[in-house]
Amino acid sequence: MISPFFQELLEALNRGLIMSMALILPSAAGGVLVGIIAGCLRAFGDTFFRKICDTYAAIFRGTPLVVQLFILYFGLPNIGIYLTPYAAAVTGFILCSGAYQSEYVRGALLSIKRNQYLGAQALGLTKFQSIFWIIVPQAMRKALPGCGNEVIYLIKYSSLAYIVTFMELTGEGKTLATEYFRFTEVFAVIGLYYLALVSMAIFALKKIEKALHIPGFGKA
Repeated sequence: MISPFFQELLEALNRGLIMSMALILPSAAGGVLVGIIAGCLRAFGDTFFRKICDTYAAIFRGTPLVVQLFILYFGLPNIGIYLTPYAAAVTGFILCSGAYQSEYVRGALLSIKRNQYLGAQALGLTKFQSIFWIIVPQAMRKALPGCGNEVIYLIKYSSLAYIVTFMELTGEGKTLATEYFRFTEVFAVIGLYYLALVSMAIFALKKIEKALHIPGFGKA
């Protein structure tokens, strides 16, 4: 028989879990998309776009995520831009995650031998076609472990959304812990929730990596 406290705790955390998933899924997808675009521009873009993307990556990799969230939610209203807690959190997570993802993508792109790019152009492919059809598919397989690791980090730092008043898993738990003064039990259970989320993400990423594996190209 579950005690009334733990029953209330599980109900609150299950509500928070739904909100956390609503944060994590679009943030992960958006972060990967931004990372691919920024990574490609940093590796093969013109000087102007390369410098813009390098600056973006340097800023968001060099400043704490908490500071970025505070600026988005509490700072932007000073210039007339108002974001909901959800919009501020998702925007912050996408921009921060995308900056790290761009570094993994850039490194993977530059690791592909240049003679493949030259060979594609010799066959009549344009620069864009060479990169999109020849370089990127190989590079993404190399970047997948790093990008997957960033998704796992995203699951964990999604817990920072409560500081901009978005009530996700950690926010729901913190509210209940403050009400009952039972911080150890509450945060231990929250930790189990995050451990389960990360374990499922690792399992899914391994499946994806195995599905995309090409014999003779890296490890399965």
